[in-house]
Amino acid sequence: MTTTAPWPITRVRERFPALQRQTRSGHRQVFLDGPGGTQVPQSVSAAMVRYLHESNSNIEGEFEPSAATDRLIATAREYAGAFVGGQADCITFGQNMTTLNFNLIRALGRTLAAGDEIITTELDHEGNVSPWLLLAADRDLVVRTVRVRDDLTLDMDDLDAKLSDRTRVVAFTLASNAVGTLTPAGEIARRAHEVGALAWADAVAYAPHRRINVTALGCDAVLCSPYKFFGPHLGMSWLRPDLAENLPAERVRPASNKPAGHRFETGTLSHEALAGFVAAIEYLADPAGEHAAGGQNGGHDGGYDAQTVAAALDRTYQASQAWETALAEHFLAAVADIPGVRVAGPQTADADLRVGTFGLILDELDVTRTARALGELGIYTWNGDFYATGVVEHLGLQDRGGLLRAGIVHYNTTEDVDRFADALAALS
Repeated sequence: MTTTAPWPITRVRERFPALQRQTRSGHRQVFLDGPGGTQVPQSVSAAMVRYLHESNSNIEGEFEPSAATDRLIATAREYAGAFVGGQADCITFGQNMTTLNFNLIRALGRTLAAGDEIITTELDHEGNVSPWLLLAADRDLVVRTVRVRDDLTLDMDDLDAKLSDRTRVVAFTLASNAVGTLTPAGEIARRAHEVGALAWADAVAYAPHRRINVTALGCDAVLCSPYKFFGPHLGMSWLRPDLAENLPAERVRPASNKPAGHRFETGTLSHEALAGFVAAIEYLADPAGEHAAGGQNGGHDGGYDAQTVAAALDRTYQASQAWETALAEHFLAAVADIPGVRVAGPQTADADLRVGTFGLILDELDVTRTARALGELGIYTWNGDFYATGVVEHLGLQDRGGLLRAGIVHYNTTEDVDRFADALAALS
């Protein structure tokens, strides 16, 4: 029997400078804004500064700072491959998930014909919806949308009804960025493959909470954003090897076609962000900072091999998932009796059904004013639709300011949850 290691919350929090700061009124800041982007450990910012001070150079030059940049990019690909459980050569980096997705979808679009069909879902962020709609308008494709049920889980019967021999892509999220719903990714991918379609997954809201394994998920494309899992503002993707090697990429003529994922990287990457990404993965591999390779010195050359990274990530995510699930249970109990406040989506902390992202419906309070009032107390949440247009429209909240969103990541505590719940109850 495998026993999950206890989560080292005190040491984890010590590694995040932002978590040590107080508001002007002397309150500890409560960061429940993680679904929009997490805070970063000291080692991440140190690695970015160290790169800019010591190795700042473009690639493929005949001098050491340039060679160091080449090594950094290679390490970043190796770590990214370990992070998603896929081939390092099939990793692409870019500005963010949405920008990368537009680029990849344009490439795929050159292989599609008029009348081909794309399936998206009401649960998705617009970053995995709008690019398909624009492609459909350009190439005379058909886009069909899978509905969600009243509990904001995906309606798999509706997916079956919309699949056909003309379906070429099923685009879906692994976890809702608005309400935390998990989707049955393996089953969606299986059904897509049965009709010859690609499974195209947005893992942005999933990656901070669950271990990605592209083989187990069965997906052909997976995209995520390191700034949602304790890294810098950056996007990355993995494509199935034959897609990475053969999709007609937009690129300048002299650019190299190797490795395969590089084919979709247009222009110079943010090398300092890649240094921060390497440090973020090393943080995740060693969140308590027990080992020298855990990025304590702000290094960016890579302290682990890919196999060691993968095994360490397995351990970290097992422990952090248990911590977050307990926090989610505490959150649901804490908000259950607040008048005029309802949780949208799964009414459970079951780790198979949701992550700790909570979209709250406020029956009486103004969502924007509530988020602002919480912010003045040093409690940071989000308000609006978060580009989850389908979810907010399904709930009929588009003219009422959308949802109030509070998100738990692994540096949060029960004290954070209680501060939020007490403040929201006072406001209501």
